[in-house]
Amino acid sequence: MSRPVLLLTGFEPFDGEAVNPSWEVARALHGRQVAGWRLCAARLPCAFATALPALHAALDRWQPAAVIALGLAGSRSAVSVERVAVNLVDARIPDNAGAQPVDVPVLAGGAPALFTGLPAKAIVARLQAAGLPAELSLSAGSFVCNQVFYGLMAALAARPGVRGGFIHLPPLPAQAARHPQARPLALDAQVQALRLAAAVVASGAAELAVPGGRVD
Repeated sequence: MSRPVLLLTGFEPFDGEAVNPSWEVARALHGRQVAGWRLCAARLPCAFATALPALHAALDRWQPAAVIALGLAGSRSAVSVERVAVNLVDARIPDNAGAQPVDVPVLAGGAPALFTGLPAKAIVARLQAAGLPAELSLSAGSFVCNQVFYGLMAALAARPGVRGGFIHLPPLPAQAARHPQARPLALDAQVQALRLAAAVVASGAAELAVPGGRVD
């Protein structure tokens, strides 16, 4: 009997960064097993035109039972479990392909916002209990991270029973000079945080939201 797959997605570096912790964490956990589940990683481009097609390809390839999408939040000092994605793209900087869309929807005609399908409070509590900085967040921004979060929840609405959501990560110590407003978090701590988050999801912790639940 094959093990259920928990898909982790991370982004390539962007905005002149040499590294993106979201991909470093995802690939560090690729192939590991947590609570009887297999962790698999997929790298997404930081580009509006290609991020969602890459996400959809990863969903088709791995047929996961759950998905945790990851991204960098350079101004944050904690692992931030996002609760809601908005149907808005409003790029403050160009993406890696040079595109900078402003005030356009992620999905034309889609709900104004979609809730996470992850047990957000349970994940934060587990990380805090382990001594790791963690918080709930009500804003995933309006860049490619939010686009992927919204696109993921929309895609999972057509995959009954598949849970998913988005977690933002703080910068790594090597990125501290570019993000003086944040307290960096070492890669091994970030990997531990996502391993614990995956365990919470895999064990079916309480407070699961409905994947793709509307916020009107």
